[in-house]
Amino acid sequence: MVVGALSGPATDRVFHALADATRRDILIRVIRSGQSVSELARHYPMSFAAVQKHVAVLERAELVSKTRRGREQIVNGEVGALRRVALLLDAYEEIWRHRAGRIADILDEE
Repeated sequence: MVVGALSGPATDRVFHALADATRRDILIRVIRSGQSVSELARHYPMSFAAVQKHVAVLERAELVSKTRRGREQIVNGEVGALRRVALLLDAYEEIWRHRAGRIADILDEE
């Protein structure tokens, strides 16, 4: 079952990373086009260090990766990680649909 296969610490890191609005916004920005941490920091009313910490959380969750370009670190979105999240959410939806179908069957019996 997909839910069992995608459970555990890695999944917890993904959902922890996505639980924060700033990190979700960073993820959207870097999926559209890779940006340096400095470029990202310009968009938020927080310190450069705070933005770096948000990027680090996303990186630990494997939702982004960083590459060096000269003195800058370019942050890029990792589509594979997003696909794994989508698979997990699809599996949860399937469980819910199955359960809702069973409830409908029980109500039809009465």
